[in-house]
Amino acid sequence: MRDSELSTLQSQGSVVYLTAISLVAALGGFLFGYDTAVISGTVGFVKTQFALDALMEGWFVASALVGCIAGVSFAGVLSDWSGRKIALLLSAVLFTLSAVGCTVAQSQNILILYRFIGGLGVGVASMLSPLYISEVSAPHLRGRLVALYQFAITIGILCAYFADAALLKLATHWQGPEDGFWYWIVHQEVWRSMFGSETVPAVLFFLLLFLVPESPRWLAAHGSKDKARAVLARVSGDRKAERQMEEIEVTLKLETDSRAGKSGFSLTLLEQLFRPGFRTAMLIGIALAILSQLTGINAIIYYGPRIFTLAGLNVADSLDSQVIIGVVNVLFTLLAIWKIDTFGRRGLLLTGISGMFFFLLVIGLFFLVGLTRGLWLLIPMLLYIACFAFSIGPVIWTLLSEIYPTTVRGTAMSVATFALWTGTFIIGQGVPWLLENLGATVTFWLFALMCVPAFLITLKKVPETKGKTLEEIEHHWLRG
Repeated sequence: MRDSELSTLQSQGSVVYLTAISLVAALGGFLFGYDTAVISGTVGFVKTQFALDALMEGWFVASALVGCIAGVSFAGVLSDWSGRKIALLLSAVLFTLSAVGCTVAQSQNILILYRFIGGLGVGVASMLSPLYISEVSAPHLRGRLVALYQFAITIGILCAYFADAALLKLATHWQGPEDGFWYWIVHQEVWRSMFGSETVPAVLFFLLLFLVPESPRWLAAHGSKDKARAVLARVSGDRKAERQMEEIEVTLKLETDSRAGKSGFSLTLLEQLFRPGFRTAMLIGIALAILSQLTGINAIIYYGPRIFTLAGLNVADSLDSQVIIGVVNVLFTLLAIWKIDTFGRRGLLLTGISGMFFFLLVIGLFFLVGLTRGLWLLIPMLLYIACFAFSIGPVIWTLLSEIYPTTVRGTAMSVATFALWTGTFIIGQGVPWLLENLGATVTFWLFALMCVPAFLITLKKVPETKGKTLEEIEHHWLRG
């Protein structure tokens, strides 16, 4: 590198470097999406092989979600104690172990155990990946870069759909040997290779994490200010790094002063999370996190093939429809990445939630009157997915990663993400029962109903955070 280029890097920082480390962290989102969606192609086969009833089918899906809840419950404390990078490495190990274990599981209980382990990985990554990206990003790029995490989720979902469809076709037209390991996991029991395909991105994620630095804000909060300044300088340049370090130090002092006179770690942590000002941020995060799931997105991600089969499509056509849904999810998440730092968080949320409400009503109506063949059902589902993908899908992760105080950001986001996965568990466990007992119409109209409080909370309580530093956002809550 020439002296002039080095001087420019030191003064202005490197957007390329920032983007690169953000993309590595976003691989946690890819695995989150892949692990979440790959199950959609396996449910029917596993249900048949192990003779699962509706409740056990729901438990097979929801066991990973229980793992997510458990993973989130310790990820925040772990990351605040050991660092963001160590926790992300742990999630990569859990993803790999789950993929291999599900591939060779000999019973439904062992399979569910490894799905639970994969859920632990998803829970850790779902909290830490956007948090890490938020803490290394420059303010004017933070929304866009954190939205990369949601984009990675959609890419993971789409890749899982493609993998499921491709492996099903390979199994159907098998031309390999009539015995052996590959014959077993690809032809005889194709669901095994669907789960096993996650091994490749999981190992890649683990290896690439060794190339990223620790979060500068975590380093500053734990006394390593020189290391924090070095990371910020490489991202933003020397001058901006100095200003950011000054803001971080002032904010850390405010947090310390706000806890002055208190004793006991647990009590201090609880008061820090729910004291006036931050209490509002916590409640907003928890409410939007759980409502983002109760509006039904994972009903389509998990049970899309079943819903399309209920509408009269065969298994192969159902998986193809899922691929189309995955493509739309990716494309409209790109719209969010493009505009989140222009339109802001609130504008995208209000527009998208309104659209989701309308198209969920339409989907329920079409099931009611029997307009489910051909494009009748697919089009409103695609429009619902589009509205989710450019609004609450990426924006919720951006908000959760930026509205909490530095010293307990990991724990605070853990609480909100815990609420998100609780909502996802309710959907994963409850949708088979809802479809069998209440029908598709009532199920989708219940999802539409959940859009109403999400819209009102956004309209009345969510502040606009675009362009603000994490410290400016924290001061907003401190001022009440």
